[in-house]
Amino acid sequence: MTRRQGRARLTAADIQGAWAIMPTPAKPDAADWRASDTVDIDEAVRAVESLIAGGIDGILTLGTFGEGATLDWEEKRAFLGAMVETVRGRVPFFGGTTSLNTRDTVRQTRAALDIGVDGTMLGLPMWCKPDLPTAVRFYRDVAEACPDMPICIYANVEAFKFEFSRAFWAQVADIPQVVSAKYLTIAQLFTDLKLTQGRIRFLTTDGDHYAAARIDPEQCTAFWSSGASCGPAPAIRLRDEVRQARGTGDWSAARQVADDIKASLSTLFPKGDVAEFAKYNIGLEKARIDAAGWMKAGPCRPPYMLVPEDYLAGARRSGEAWAALDRRYRQERQS
Repeated sequence: MTRRQGRARLTAADIQGAWAIMPTPAKPDAADWRASDTVDIDEAVRAVESLIAGGIDGILTLGTFGEGATLDWEEKRAFLGAMVETVRGRVPFFGGTTSLNTRDTVRQTRAALDIGVDGTMLGLPMWCKPDLPTAVRFYRDVAEACPDMPICIYANVEAFKFEFSRAFWAQVADIPQVVSAKYLTIAQLFTDLKLTQGRIRFLTTDGDHYAAARIDPEQCTAFWSSGASCGPAPAIRLRDEVRQARGTGDWSAARQVADDIKASLSTLFPKGDVAEFAKYNIGLEKARIDAAGWMKAGPCRPPYMLVPEDYLAGARRSGEAWAALDRRYRQERQS
């Protein structure tokens, strides 16, 4: 019996607030291809418990820097099981089930549902570059095969070689299981919101949440934050200031938090280039998290261990800057 049996499937209305996206903590030998059982379960449990205690509204896992592509199934299963047991339904917990093909994705998604996850963060298969009909058909097939599993579409253009166009969103909005999307830029957000008519909750980045809420404060009520794994206080402060601004009409405090978060990100992207960052996403995010010191991300799993040292230095500075924000906001909350 699955944990979701007897419970209503999550909808877009259930996706609210600050969602942390976290790495899969790695043991010290995880960078060696000979290593097995590389997940540091103790650190994963400690981190997710602390995220919930810190006020996070939901958790996303097994994406890019969650190393969903470099963990074997036994490691994924152990990690998901430990997370479900720790979360205990207190916040929605989504586990990624992206693979190279539909059949394996279905197998992993069904297994994740049996383990008890609340949804899947699901990207496209990553071998051939998909066209629009292929991408839409993929999500329809997974939804048909796993009707009880809510889907957060992982709309990462660089990872999945797909533009996630307006036509795509217009079509997948008709799939009931598609309740949210991990959304990277807000360039076409206004149009995508109109096309989907509230059926998909677009989770923008923490850096874009303020701007998204100004575009549509009724629909843009949630965001994702990798920075939350460097300490959740800035993400929580952003959430609360935006919520307050919706009621008062005074957006100045929310804008200041957004500016503080963007400043902490200024050295994370090599040469200010998102495409260059995407080449080294895993190593840069894990270096950032480790430098912040709030949780131990650990080494990268092969083959993604090699990152230019000057890029890593920028990521570490970004982590230290976020950690300083986290300390400041916690102190202000306590005073």
